[in-house]
Amino acid sequence: MAQPRRKVLVIDDSSTIRRTAEIFLSQAGYQVMLAEDGFEALAKVGELHPDLVFCDILMPRLDGYQTCSLIKKSPRFHAIPVIMLSSRDGVFDRSRGRLVGAHDHLAKPFTRDALLQAVQACLPCQPAGDALPA
Repeated sequence: MAQPRRKVLVIDDSSTIRRTAEIFLSQAGYQVMLAEDGFEALAKVGELHPDLVFCDILMPRLDGYQTCSLIKKSPRFHAIPVIMLSSRDGVFDRSRGRLVGAHDHLAKPFTRDALLQAVQACLPCQPAGDALPA
């Protein structure tokens, strides 16, 4: 039986970043969903239940820290790993991301390898539904 493709949501107000991430992730076999801002992303998280979220920090209306915090405060979605995706790569930005529950931080511009390594760190190659050993 074929394993369902893992779903990755990419939130970024830059169409170039969204498209680049979509190409890299789709070529690697992931189902990719895109959102332009935090409000659109929260609706998609609720509707589509992604396995992983990449979230830009600097976005209009609802920034990445607020978006990550809302996902992490949700009893239904708190276990979804969130990776902050930003050109802001300082200690403060990484720390603030951790404080709101981010799993990791990926600096822009990113390479295909860096993006896929970040995904693999959060979504190990384990068939869906298999329990982790006790």
